Amino acid sequence: MMKSFRLFLVSLCLLGNCEGFTSPKSNFARKSVLLMADEPVEEKKETTLDRITGPKLFKTVTNWNGIHSVPLVPLRIMTGLLMIHHGSEGGFGPANFGTPEFQGFLDFIMKPYFGFLPGPPAVWAAIHDYIEFFGGAFFAIGFLTRPAALSLLLTMMSAVYFHLSAVGSQGFPLGHVQNYSYDFEEPMLYSLIFLMFWFNGAGPLSVDSIIYNQISTEKEEGGGEDTQ
Repeated sequence: MMKSFRLFLVSLCLLGNCEGFTSPKSNFARKSVLLMADEPVEEKKETTLDRITGPKLFKTVTNWNGIHSVPLVPLRIMTGLLMIHHGSEGGFGPANFGTPEFQGFLDFIMKPYFGFLPGPPAVWAAIHDYIEFFGGAFFAIGFLTRPAALSLLLTMMSAVYFHLSAVGSQGFPLGHVQNYSYDFEEPMLYSLIFLMFWFNGAGPLSVDSIIYNQISTEKEEGGGEDTQ
């Protein structure tokens, strides 16, 4: 409202100048009005409600430093911890040869669907277990996160391939299945998480971030500020 009033006064001032009002008094009034128009208007402080309902509702964060990196911590830790047990069929550690669980994985998954791989299927089954067990642990603590994420991404994409080969897409995306989720759904979601961390790194509260801060000579872009 104040800004509109100032523009109105400026318009009157200019109109007076065009009509020949050149008295000292009118010149002084015009200068006063122009100075008022140049004064900065105090902006209203942005509130949390403004962030939720304002233009920033549609803005994408381009810098994941600072507060924007906080959700990465529980996502990385829980994903890594949930992945560990996938690599320990039939025992506490990975590659438990001779157990029914490991043998079942070998007979019903590796041999029928991954027999095209060179070498014995048991070796590939063991590699799969080691990647998921130790890769999940490394991923959870954020150590060698990018190599771990890439390795786990490959195992999850292999799981997606297996499920699609075994039962198909099951009517995705509108089909309904008996157990309420598609068989390939879980490994697909894992794959997308690992893909994101492969591109972006471990994030805060990780061993990688500690090592990077010790050995890096680069300046952190954005200085950790909120650039949303």
